[in-house]
Amino acid sequence: MAAPTETPAIAPVAPPAPAPVQAPVQSSAPANAGAINDADVNHWKDRFNDVLSRPGEHINSRSPAGAASWTTHLFDCFNPIDTCLITCCVPCVTFGKIHHRINKNGNMEGYEPVNTSCLLFCGSGCCGLHWVLASLQRASIREKYNLEGNCLEDIAKSFCCGCCNLIQLEKESEHREALLRNGNSEQYKSNEGMVYPGAN
Repeated sequence: MAAPTETPAIAPVAPPAPAPVQAPVQSSAPANAGAINDADVNHWKDRFNDVLSRPGEHINSRSPAGAASWTTHLFDCFNPIDTCLITCCVPCVTFGKIHHRINKNGNMEGYEPVNTSCLLFCGSGCCGLHWVLASLQRASIREKYNLEGNCLEDIAKSFCCGCCNLIQLEKESEHREALLRNGNSEQYKSNEGMVYPGAN
């Protein structure tokens, strides 16, 4: 009788090792990256709410006595020629550039040509209301740098001479920010803000 054949023992198979857990990749881009910036949206929302809450006061507002004269002229709009061409072809880019300079960084750090203010100006232009934003921006520049003028002038220049107005604002804000960087801020210390009817 043949001896029984022994079945070779099968070694147990070890379970597969778990795959290493990879740490999530953190993006170096800021969380608010993109053309739409929440701070800019809130800025314009607050501006509109302020104007709509007291329209009569804004319409009759003016710069305080002793305000400085503008160093650039409204119709000196062909110099420099690159600013002239950009503003005539894509005025929304110049508008967004001015907003960044006077509200965010005078050195234009972090500036992107397509930004919230640029898109807002472009959209309002499709409705023929771009002059409203330009008027508000001109008023902001007058108040920040203590320049002479009043609300009705802002509206007239923004409505009738849109491109010339933006070019003047671009050149004036660039000049004023250069003075501030050089420490020449004496002319702004006496700025008491806008004068509204009944405030005196």
